[in-house]
Amino acid sequence: MDMNAVVGTHDLLFITLDTLRHDVAVELAAQGRTPNLAALLPGGQWEERHSPGSFTYAAHHAFFAGFLPTPARPGRHPRPFAMRFEGSETTASDTCVFDAPDLVTGLAGRGYHTVCVGGVGFFNRLNPLGRVLPGLFAESHWSPELGVRDPRSTQHQVSLAVARLDALPREQRVFLFINVSALHQPNRHYLPGAQEDSRASHAAALEYVDSQLPPLFEALRRRGPAFCILCSDHGTAYGEDGYNGHRLGHPVVYTVPYAEFLLP
Repeated sequence: MDMNAVVGTHDLLFITLDTLRHDVAVELAAQGRTPNLAALLPGGQWEERHSPGSFTYAAHHAFFAGFLPTPARPGRHPRPFAMRFEGSETTASDTCVFDAPDLVTGLAGRGYHTVCVGGVGFFNRLNPLGRVLPGLFAESHWSPELGVRDPRSTQHQVSLAVARLDALPREQRVFLFINVSALHQPNRHYLPGAQEDSRASHAAALEYVDSQLPPLFEALRRRGPAFCILCSDHGTAYGEDGYNGHRLGHPVVYTVPYAEFLLP
């Protein structure tokens, strides 16, 4: 896809499903448990990719520098976006290249209004560290209702995003970034009776997220064409080989689901 023809003519949506494991995403799609996502994904399937980071802060710094998850197969894989620098081996003719330090700043320079709907703690603006990533955007939003401990966090995030999209003129191109927090620990509240987080409660959280997404894509369709990227920033371990959590080099952490598509 020639991103030089997309940037400037389409709204851009970037959703990170924080902590989503590739194996869980693929399993639920095959079982028909995430029908709304399946209707959006090319061929109804997630692409297997490798994340450039094993936890949220590192992964998102790479993402906003143009280094999205890499296809999980050998080869040089051209990137949709890149910041100009000498020696890049993954910048191709279809890559949209910015003379900017990061994607958010680059898009703002092309006339985009940039909006961040935060989720996990690295987007909460409660301390200097939590202000770094959202500070890239023209406007950013976070409240406890959008965070990991609210069982209705995705509903609140989508409602806020829809309100912001509807408030902006259609002729104003928008870059909307949403960090979906529901999959991150703690997620036991999505599985009735669960006393601790597990792979099963992680899956239940993804079912919940799927159920909340339709209003967001309806709002994007009202505005016109959009280019969408949906992916995880990293996975997380639930006891595999003795590992728990993330910020570690296990395959369940660095293997992530990815999808990109045009929304007419």
